[in-house]
Amino acid sequence: MAMLGIALIPKKQVQLNKWVALSTAIMQLLIFLGFALPRYLSDVASGAKGVDNLKGYSLLEQLPWIAADLGSFGKLQIQYLVGTDGISFPLLLLSLIIIVIATISAWKIDKNPKAFFMLLMLLDTSMMGCFVALDFFLFYLFYELMLLPMFFLIGLWGGERREYASMKFFLYTLVGSVFLLLVMVGLFFSFTDGNEGNIPIHTFNMVRMMETDANGELIHLVKGSIFDFGSNIFGFDARLVAFLVTFIAFAIKIPVVPLHTWLPDAHVEAPTSISVILAGVLLKVGGYGIIRISYGIFPEGGVYFAWYIGLFGVISMLYGALVAMAQKDLKSLVAYSSVSHLGYILLGFASLTTAGFNGAALQMFNHGFTSAMLFLLVGVLYDRVHNREIANFSGLWEKMPNYAFFVLVAFFASLGLPGFNAFVSELLVFMGAFNAANSSHSIPLWMAILGVFAVLFGAIYLLRTYRRMFFGKFNPIGSNNWSEKLTDLTLREYILLIPLSILLLLFGIFPQLILHLQEGSISECVRIVVENGNHFLAK
Repeated sequence: MAMLGIALIPKKQVQLNKWVALSTAIMQLLIFLGFALPRYLSDVASGAKGVDNLKGYSLLEQLPWIAADLGSFGKLQIQYLVGTDGISFPLLLLSLIIIVIATISAWKIDKNPKAFFMLLMLLDTSMMGCFVALDFFLFYLFYELMLLPMFFLIGLWGGERREYASMKFFLYTLVGSVFLLLVMVGLFFSFTDGNEGNIPIHTFNMVRMMETDANGELIHLVKGSIFDFGSNIFGFDARLVAFLVTFIAFAIKIPVVPLHTWLPDAHVEAPTSISVILAGVLLKVGGYGIIRISYGIFPEGGVYFAWYIGLFGVISMLYGALVAMAQKDLKSLVAYSSVSHLGYILLGFASLTTAGFNGAALQMFNHGFTSAMLFLLVGVLYDRVHNREIANFSGLWEKMPNYAFFVLVAFFASLGLPGFNAFVSELLVFMGAFNAANSSHSIPLWMAILGVFAVLFGAIYLLRTYRRMFFGKFNPIGSNNWSEKLTDLTLREYILLIPLSILLLLFGIFPQLILHLQEGSISECVRIVVENGNHFLAK
């Protein structure tokens, strides 16, 4: 509706476009906090967990959408099916806060602002749609819809190499989407949601694809179908292949090394507000998809490939941190730090423990705020002098003390200092990894030990960068008017940075605020993955 409203606003009314977008973002956040949050907390208190039980989802809405007769194949059923549980609810909260932050940070956009804010609202819709969709077709629709606004937002409003960065982002994500589509079609013909007479009604309902009976058997699975147990694709187990394909598709979105190369280019060329959304929310869709679809529908793949998932998680953690050390551009450094910090998610998943999964889910939530603040701070510097070279700045504390303080807060949060949000999520991931190494043996001890070094490397590149840019005598290496342009924060920048700083501390001191929202569903998810995964592998 907001997108349509902006489209109807006369082009000359530039400020009105911005106010419609901002008021929409704020209104949906207030509705969420005032209505959805109390309802969800009530459902959690009553024991609702969701995951593989449709009745356990909060804010559930199920309506018929598309139906068709497929002849000998049965009937097609696609539903408008949305709902939330502990896996998606924190990410919805994250999305709603980040879109408000991104809209305010885009206030100075003067190049065709009407189109920019229309695309921003479309991106907002698609992101939230991914987190609430429980019908695979609906999820895929929103998942693909994210590509369109992000492609144009980078390609039209980005930096000098914006066309290259946007095209690279589009192609990488599209490759994963093609394989995801193949799995989705295979799942459609492999599961039914009842019969009409003797005619099976095939469904995209993801919850139906997870439901098992008392014996651990999938209730709605069609015997002899492509994803029935014992089916093969090119000589390989079809369900394991499907897990691997969906995992790779979502790993591109996270992104995981070596599928990460689109991310630094996209971040460097994207405008600040879009980098905030990209790092804060879009990358989390990948992690969410792995939990909801890869592990949820094909749990045996999560058990079977745990060692490899842990390995790529550790590689991402270490590689991202080491490459970040070598960066000369501050925005590139933050981009590679995201690659490193999102590697923790895979290590947590690979542990197959409640602590590891809770840590991975909490890391997705926490990293959204930390990365958003870091990219905003890079944008503050770039807005003033259009330069991000670390070596070109020194002694900024003397000239911009308030800016220096907020950078210090963001850096401390990013390196996982106790008292900040990232500490708890990283601690839980390592607890899960070490516990797995000592008990379940899903991953070896050396992976958990190597992962710890990513924390050390993160401290090195962040503190070294801070020392170089903010300590010493103020002496920027640039044009003569840099000294005049490097002024401290404006009111709009305070409005952005103060709430984020509070959130970094709030969720660091009181992590239970988020853990309470997710732990019931996460615990149930881990139980399902471990029990069903081992049961399915034994077939």
